[in-house]
Amino acid sequence: MDLLIAFIIFLAAMLSALIKGFSMIIPLLIGLMAFLLVGLKRGFSFKDLCIMGAKGTKDSLIVIEVMCIIGFLTAVWRVSGTITIFVYYGIKIITPSLFLIIAFLLSCLLSYAIGTSFGVAGTVGVIFMTLARSGGVDPLVTAGILMSGVYFGDRSSPASSSANMVAGITGTKIFDNVKIMMKTGILPFLLCCVVYTVLSFLNPITHVDESVVSAFESDFTLSLWAFVPAILMLALPLFKVSVLLSMGLSIISGILVSWLVQNIPLLEVLKICIFGYEAEGEGLGALLNGGGLVSMLEIVGILIISCSYSGIFDGTHMLEALQQKLDRACTKIGRFSVMVLISFGSSIVFCNQTIATLMCSDLLKKPYLDGGGSKEELAIDMENSVILIACFIPWSIGCSVPLTFFGVDFTALPYALYMYAVPICYWFTKKRWYKEKPEP
Repeated sequence: MDLLIAFIIFLAAMLSALIKGFSMIIPLLIGLMAFLLVGLKRGFSFKDLCIMGAKGTKDSLIVIEVMCIIGFLTAVWRVSGTITIFVYYGIKIITPSLFLIIAFLLSCLLSYAIGTSFGVAGTVGVIFMTLARSGGVDPLVTAGILMSGVYFGDRSSPASSSANMVAGITGTKIFDNVKIMMKTGILPFLLCCVVYTVLSFLNPITHVDESVVSAFESDFTLSLWAFVPAILMLALPLFKVSVLLSMGLSIISGILVSWLVQNIPLLEVLKICIFGYEAEGEGLGALLNGGGLVSMLEIVGILIISCSYSGIFDGTHMLEALQQKLDRACTKIGRFSVMVLISFGSSIVFCNQTIATLMCSDLLKKPYLDGGGSKEELAIDMENSVILIACFIPWSIGCSVPLTFFGVDFTALPYALYMYAVPICYWFTKKRWYKEKPEP
């Protein structure tokens, strides 16, 4: 009963925060206090509970370092013109029958490079939606395709905060996870390419709004040097350079491009790396506002608190009764099937990708390990389920925010093929990657 009360308090705090628009850190801290009280009631000392929480957080330190680097990267790509140059030339090469497939591929590329769904949706996505509306392309089709593109990178990029969070709370290596995610995502990606190419021919754009192109040319310095940070970030890992080093070199090159090509004072560039980019006017450039180290602080806080949850749950075994039931369910219908069900349930209730991911990890980590699975399997199963499922629940933040950017409603979701093709394809092919084993 005490655990049920703690969960009710946690849920009430989370729903209140969502309704009021408060930071997720507040309900997480309330929930943490509630679970600490459950631990105290069950005979654990406050010191022991703190040690358990610290143990859970310790494993997330490397992920926190990566997230800080991601913050620098997202700012540098904005101020150096890297995002701008990709969109500009993407628009320039658009032909009427290839508009939608170009929108998909470009949003995939940029979301993978900088690892942010909202960032790409609010910049590239808004621009392509403007072009679609002015050019007579169905906005619902365009929005669904862009949803697939922005969540391609959110799921599988080493620069993604969600991918790093999964690695942190499961105790796995982000770069090993990325390799398997890319392999398990090949089939859904190719399927999207085929379907979206067909839709492109069926929904050609009548014309490209020249005012958008003119705005790029007047608001930005369009130099080919702006491609350099992206080339380093995307190409170096192919030559077995670590992704972390590739990110670092991309940031350094972006700073140099901003300083020497965009003519922004070096100290101002460094300030932007910390506090984020902010355009001087309210025109097209304002779409790029954001990024920076400060933008990652809330995510880092959420990760630290989330990992402390895991440490306390593991140390006190307070979820053991529920986990035993889930263990039996995993034996009957398979681990991934249970993961999908928990993903839907937690996403529907918590309306948030981060909290849904945390709940899946805390509830299913023990059943996975006890049933013959591994931490790596748990991480990949989460990436192929809750990370995407949480973002096509219409009232979930991961769904409602991009759709608001695009100016459409949930009727665009059927066209977001990638988001449900990944779980479905993985469900049919999982035995290729991980064998389902009965309980020992």
